[in-house]
Amino acid sequence: MKTVKDIMTKDVSVCQTSDQLSDAAKLMKDKNVGAVPVCDDQGNVMGMVTDRDLVIRGYADKKPDSTPIQQVMSDRMYNCAPDCSLEEASRIMADHQVRRLPVVENGRLAGIISLGDLSTEEMSDHAAGAALQDISERPELH
Repeated sequence: MKTVKDIMTKDVSVCQTSDQLSDAAKLMKDKNVGAVPVCDDQGNVMGMVTDRDLVIRGYADKKPDSTPIQQVMSDRMYNCAPDCSLEEASRIMADHQVRRLPVVENGRLAGIISLGDLSTEEMSDHAAGAALQDISERPELH
């Protein structure tokens, strides 16, 4: 049975906690990605910043390019271990409505797995589809 480490992206570009909005935006453009993990100087995952975070929490609130990334990043982190099953990774994504999941080993970033990665795996394609459906559903307003 395949695990997350078998399909995760290992060469992950990251932002440092000291980076600014413009640094994250440039990195996303250069790497053609929509989300970047934010790490401290020791490689510990501190959060995640998405293109949506930059727009909604940053630029739409008229924050300057020099705003520290920590002010807009999501610091509620969900992650998995490299030996996590693909089905378990799909469940974590669905439960927390995230499309990308940092893979963490001993507190440090080891890689990242996305719904796209899961959908290309025959054994996890159904789980990825179920996760996407759960992620895409809008919660009911009360």
